Amino acid sequence: MRTLDVKKITETIRRMTIEVNTDLPQDVEQALVEGRAKEESPFGQYCLDQILANAKLARCEKQAMCQDTGTMVVYLNIGQDLHLVGGDLTEAVNEGVRLGYDEGYLRRSMVEEPVFDRVNTGDNTPAVIHINIVPGDKLELTLMPKGGGAENMGALGMLKPTAGKDGVVDFVVDAVSRAGGNPCPPIIVGVGIGGTMEKATEIAKEALARPIGSSHADPRYAAMEAEILEKVNKLGIGPQGLGGRVTALAVHINTHPCHIASLPVAVNINCHAARHMSTVLEGEEM
Repeated sequence: MRTLDVKKITETIRRMTIEVNTDLPQDVEQALVEGRAKEESPFGQYCLDQILANAKLARCEKQAMCQDTGTMVVYLNIGQDLHLVGGDLTEAVNEGVRLGYDEGYLRRSMVEEPVFDRVNTGDNTPAVIHINIVPGDKLELTLMPKGGGAENMGALGMLKPTAGKDGVVDFVVDAVSRAGGNPCPPIIVGVGIGGTMEKATEIAKEALARPIGSSHADPRYAAMEAEILEKVNKLGIGPQGLGGRVTALAVHINTHPCHIASLPVAVNINCHAARHMSTVLEGEEM
């Protein structure tokens, strides 16, 4: 059994909040470089050149790579043998987000309630927090700031099981087609298949944190990822929606068992500023 003071979680999130908004992950940057080599459209080439230059400048200057610094999505995989001490976990997470957005001069985008007053909370809290209890005595922490433009282009379909593989592929490609240039392509497409309505959307977003270049462990779903990516890139949407070959950098599928009468499919799209960062925190021996 180990103990972990939640103040360490706060401090880690404070630091990571700034880093994740200013330092594009290497797998995303490499995919953009490879996309630039494939892109044939002059407009697309220009857009990718600007995106790559912006990423380097943001990293060097410690400035946000995008003005939309997103809703902060936080994943906490907590070992069942880890004892958290020193305060409330949710408040510790939100305090880390609050400090990071303040110290990093990051845009505050959260409103207190969604329909009527829509008053800005002033510190980009609350975060959207996902907590999972897992074996072990460590805490795995992942941050994913999610921009509004890409998030707005998500889609959910409660398909009939008879839709099968082709129905799933068509649904995903259609969702990307309807999104067009709104999510700031080139994009990463997260797909959740199975579970229930809410589970499909959850695993679709989790898929966005998977490293670009990795494939689903099941070769059948890996083939689906490749098929969807090929069809998406034939849509001609291109970088920033200005036309071209490189509409998506990757398609990542997550799956979950589902009811015999259901085939839920969710699509969650990330823009070219596909920000995510993970770390592992270890507690002290009791």
